Amino acid sequence: MFKLNLKIALRNLWKYKGYTAINVFGLSIGLASCILIFIFVRYQTSFDQDYANGDRIYRVVSFWKYPDGNEFFSQGVPQPLPAAVRNDFSQFEKVAAIQQSGGIIKVRALPGKAEIKKSEQVFYAEPSFFEIFDYKWLAGNPNQSLIAPNTVVLSEKAANNYFGDWRKAIGNTINFDNQTDFKVTGVVKDNPQNSSFALEIIFSYASFSTKYSKNWGSVSSSSECYVLLKKGIQVSDLTKPLQQFLNKYENDKDAPGKVGHIFQPLKGIHHSDDFGNFAEKYMPYKQIIGLVIIGLFLLLTACINFINLATAQAISRSKEVGVRKVMGSRRKQLVWQFLSETALITFIALLLACVLSELTLPKMENLFGGDVSFSLFGHPIIFVFLLGLLVVVSFLAGLYPALVMSGFSPALAIKNKVAANAGGIGLRKTLVVIQFAITAILIIGTLVVIKQMSFIRNKSLGFDTQAISLVSLPQDSLSQLKYNGFKERLGAVKGVKSISFCSAAPSANSNNETSFTYNSSKSADFQANVKVVDEAYFKTFGLQFIAGRPLSKSDTIKEFVVNETLIKKLNVKDPNEVIGKIMKIWGGTGPIVGVVKDFNNYSLHEKIAPIAIFSRKTRYTSVAIKLDVAEMGNTMKQVESTFNTLFPDFVYENNFFDENLKGFYETEQIMGTLFKVFASVVIFISFIGLFGLISFVATQRTKEIAIRKVLGASNLELIKMLNSSFLWMVLIANMVAWPVAYIFVKNWLAGFEYRIDLSIWPFVFAMIISMSITIITVTLRSYRAAKANTIDALKYE
Repeated sequence: MFKLNLKIALRNLWKYKGYTAINVFGLSIGLASCILIFIFVRYQTSFDQDYANGDRIYRVVSFWKYPDGNEFFSQGVPQPLPAAVRNDFSQFEKVAAIQQSGGIIKVRALPGKAEIKKSEQVFYAEPSFFEIFDYKWLAGNPNQSLIAPNTVVLSEKAANNYFGDWRKAIGNTINFDNQTDFKVTGVVKDNPQNSSFALEIIFSYASFSTKYSKNWGSVSSSSECYVLLKKGIQVSDLTKPLQQFLNKYENDKDAPGKVGHIFQPLKGIHHSDDFGNFAEKYMPYKQIIGLVIIGLFLLLTACINFINLATAQAISRSKEVGVRKVMGSRRKQLVWQFLSETALITFIALLLACVLSELTLPKMENLFGGDVSFSLFGHPIIFVFLLGLLVVVSFLAGLYPALVMSGFSPALAIKNKVAANAGGIGLRKTLVVIQFAITAILIIGTLVVIKQMSFIRNKSLGFDTQAISLVSLPQDSLSQLKYNGFKERLGAVKGVKSISFCSAAPSANSNNETSFTYNSSKSADFQANVKVVDEAYFKTFGLQFIAGRPLSKSDTIKEFVVNETLIKKLNVKDPNEVIGKIMKIWGGTGPIVGVVKDFNNYSLHEKIAPIAIFSRKTRYTSVAIKLDVAEMGNTMKQVESTFNTLFPDFVYENNFFDENLKGFYETEQIMGTLFKVFASVVIFISFIGLFGLISFVATQRTKEIAIRKVLGASNLELIKMLNSSFLWMVLIANMVAWPVAYIFVKNWLAGFEYRIDLSIWPFVFAMIISMSITIITVTLRSYRAAKANTIDALKYE
């Protein structure tokens, strides 16, 4: 029976080659897009899933609530917190502190290898970190390798890079920041790509400076704490002990904000946009859900295409159904026959979709960066997904057409007297409306995404972003003596317009919030975002003053410049009123000498913070160099040469400020690109389906068209007749799509503190685009039908 059904299916597919091609092509494009979305979603949801005790691992994170209603979040904790948690919480099996840092790694020349000198991210971790996270050890012991000071554990990749072979690493040493030699005591397997822990160099925590080990008021995002709950303990059991802990250690009544901590589950780290992670990779669940919805839209659109064409084609196969029923076929057998044909088309489309997916994967990898690789068959779940697609699409697309065609009366079917609406004209119209509604929603969404991203690129942030290079500075005390000489040499380089030493650019990932006093001994009821800079900072970044002047030259805290938001929070209306008022920050006291116009110190997702700017030479971490665009290439070569001459023991690192700003919106850029691509696919599928449907409608109405021509109808009138019904469906679809699209884009835009005003134009453009493509598609096919020979048409059937 199966062999017979297969043979009949192949014959019918070959007989209706045009419709088969449209169905296969439309389905394959839709299925390929679904496969790519599945691969992406599986990758994003697989982060940090492979640890044995993953469901019991939590990260302690911090947040602050201020009287004005604002909240501030940090992945970091005070440095004394891990020890206090270990002492005060009996509910934890293990507690581990880990500290991120950076510096210069040096490895002496080995036989056959030159000396290695690289700038690297490093981590200081307690031995218990490797008891919480079950890394695979290639050499060393997780309980002993990081106990002693000046010991280091390397990843397999780092050990191979430094020593040629990880087996040669054990017992050798690496130097950090030209100060300390660390003995290699262990090697662990590399973390997979889907990990929030980009750990390659892990020093013993006993080697870390304990400068802030008793300071509960200082929190850095570089200081993290992980805990492993005892079996049987739920995170909800920690509410009361946590409150007692806060009251004991961190309930400072004079602090401007109320501090709190959350136990964040390991599996939620990658999906949180409130807290970061060491790998600097995250993908919020709302973005993933958005892609899944687009995938469902794609699948639904492809299935609607199939149903529309199959039901429209039903009348052509009525005689076949009649003959088979007369010969004894039961309806159940006919249903399985038509489902077999659908399954065969779906299977062919799925094979083609796999080929298209494999060809597209490299482009997808490029979108996410060279360190990410995707594989079509890299995980067994993909086969389950493909099988599921085959079954679901076969039944979703094939069941209704099969029921329609198998239900024809054999007597009427043999006489070709099956009603023209037997194929379900009402249903076809409904499905076309749904299909075009989906298309309109995605067109609107795409237009809003493009407009918002353009707004981000073009919005004035309150400072210059072009042609500014940020060069990292060494942090040792000897280097501090060389800064003035470095600045003088850079000033002599042709093409350098301005130079400023600073702790961070005006807008940066690294932000420091601190309490302060203003014109009294009492602290303000909010914290200020601090920028530590020299006197040339304002000129280099083009910050605009609305009152007062820039800082004067100083190596220590002497004066302050504040922004508009800070004085507004102090309830000062006239910027000139704050000039001369005394501020105290970090133990330094001085007058406010200037007020700058507000600038965005975070991304456009967040509000502008109150900002205090002052000088303190020991906190400078980079030099900002404003360049002449015409001389940029030669200038940067001379800057690098100057750096290497003055700091031969360090590694030259620079990046351009405008490129750094793009990194704030990397997730949105990726999602925007995927959104545009898949929206284009939905539009394409919809309109090839429309072309197939109008082709069939024109064929069914051949005699009607001929009679109208004989009675005097012009080609234009015939084209208008065929266009009208489709245009009404597109118009209704847009009316249905508008409120749905409005809800989607409104929620997406809510994630940006600074965003476009949502106008009616994206909705109007979506309707114009969909109606224009409909007119073009239908007109091209209608014109062919209208131009057909009238005599041949009247002989039709």
